[in-house]
Amino acid sequence: MSVDSNIWVEKELDRICDVLKRNMIRYGTDFPSACATNSRYRIKKNDDWTNGFWTGMLWMAYLHTGDSCYKDLAMENVKSFGQRLKEHYVLDHHDIGFLYSPSVAAAWKVTGCQDLKDMIVEAADVLAGRFQPKGGFIQAWGKMGEEKEYRLIIDSLLNLPLLYTAAQITGNDRYREIAGVHYRNVVRCIVREDGSTYHTFYFDKATGEPAYGATHQGFCDKSCWARGQAWAIYGIPLHARVSGTALTEAEMETYARIVGYFEGHLPADGMPYWDLIFTDKDNQPRDSSALAIAACGMLETGNAQRAGEMLKTCRDMASSEAEPESEGILLHGVYAYGEGKGVDEPNLWGDFFYMEGLLRLLRRDWVPFL
Repeated sequence: MSVDSNIWVEKELDRICDVLKRNMIRYGTDFPSACATNSRYRIKKNDDWTNGFWTGMLWMAYLHTGDSCYKDLAMENVKSFGQRLKEHYVLDHHDIGFLYSPSVAAAWKVTGCQDLKDMIVEAADVLAGRFQPKGGFIQAWGKMGEEKEYRLIIDSLLNLPLLYTAAQITGNDRYREIAGVHYRNVVRCIVREDGSTYHTFYFDKATGEPAYGATHQGFCDKSCWARGQAWAIYGIPLHARVSGTALTEAEMETYARIVGYFEGHLPADGMPYWDLIFTDKDNQPRDSSALAIAACGMLETGNAQRAGEMLKTCRDMASSEAEPESEGILLHGVYAYGEGKGVDEPNLWGDFFYMEGLLRLLRRDWVPFL
């Protein structure tokens, strides 16, 4: 079936919404865990960095079907995000955008409810509060200023839209300035000459000078974590859109190298291994979530043809249609290989970005939640 046809896309979105409706009954107002075990998510409270993806999928299901059951549960989730913010519960990290953009900011965009703007700004304040002026970056994890955590990570690019949303709401350019400085330091420090990327990059706490790149979830410091590369493929053009600042010629050259490295390290079937250092002879797990994220990056740059090819590879090789009892949407993801966590399992970000990519293919005028 041609990737230009919307028939398979609409059919897959219909299936996804059916899976979500089934999962809603089991989860209630709680949340699924970050990754599945034997294709089944654990039920948790709102206490992880991934909860926004579940609520974001509910909003996308509402947009696709018009069925108010998705909207109603998403709004119940929004109350939970408000409570989590009041208690500052497990929010000492940079993933505030992943939490609040697909949930609360999405609710504001979909429903127009003006009462949600204060919560969006409060969440952006938490993220902005992690900015380290000495070095010019948003600290990824841990207690602020802790020497072993004086670093940024590549995932942070996808959290920056929350700051631009707060700037839009308040008219306060401080949010834009923090996001812009952080973005520039990510691109400056985390991209290697060959277009590959570090997962994380450390700064000297005393001077703020760039120190060294490393990995937390990749195979080794010198390898290239597949999902990290995908975050760059999506995050760079995403920042250009939300900031309203076109990529410079140098940034476009850097971006072309990043995409080229990812494409050049895909196996023949198009589904990446969890780290791009691996080839077919290594017999390593794939990471379907990395391909789904990269597809959204292709859509962000206007390359719908390549995005469609990537998403069709996800459908053909990893759609949970092959496992009807699965609670996940996209099979064969990897959360943290070194920790043995979520290896060859569905995960919430894989589900979310796969669904986002399909909805963007179907509705070319739709502006996604991040």
